[in-house]
Amino acid sequence: MPLVKFNHEEMTDNVFRLIGERWMLITAGDREGFNTMTASWGGLGVLWGMHVATCYIRPQRYTYGFMEKGEYYTLSFYPESFRKQLALCGSKSGRDIDKVKECGFTPALTPEGAVYFEEAELVMVCKKIYFTDFDPAHFLDERIAGQYHPDDYHRLYIGEIVGAYRKA
Repeated sequence: MPLVKFNHEEMTDNVFRLIGERWMLITAGDREGFNTMTASWGGLGVLWGMHVATCYIRPQRYTYGFMEKGEYYTLSFYPESFRKQLALCGSKSGRDIDKVKECGFTPALTPEGAVYFEEAELVMVCKKIYFTDFDPAHFLDERIAGQYHPDDYHRLYIGEIVGAYRKA
């Protein structure tokens, strides 16, 4: 079933459930090379007068290099029936296995040229507009640094949402 463009301002999905419970794939790169990873951290909102999405990637992740090089990334969401594939994409590295082949995903390009997978039911295309690295000196709650950042820190990416697509 093809994806169709829709106005993301009309989204009625609960983003806390989409991201935190159902998870998402962050995909960066282009037709020449890309990688994807599962995430359960992120956000959608308004910043600097733009509709934005945030995501967080550790420098050790294979996706990080693609994110650094590219202008766009996608956040894609899947039905619960894809839980096993999302778990694999969060636990295995694209350096070691072909995650797309292992999951049976079908890569495609959005009109903006960003990579997504045809099996997704919702795709947000984001154009990178800002990044920063977490700084351990800025954690005000000790539990966060100790639980989520014992030895390394994520890079925060903010992307303007430039396209949104759903299953027809």
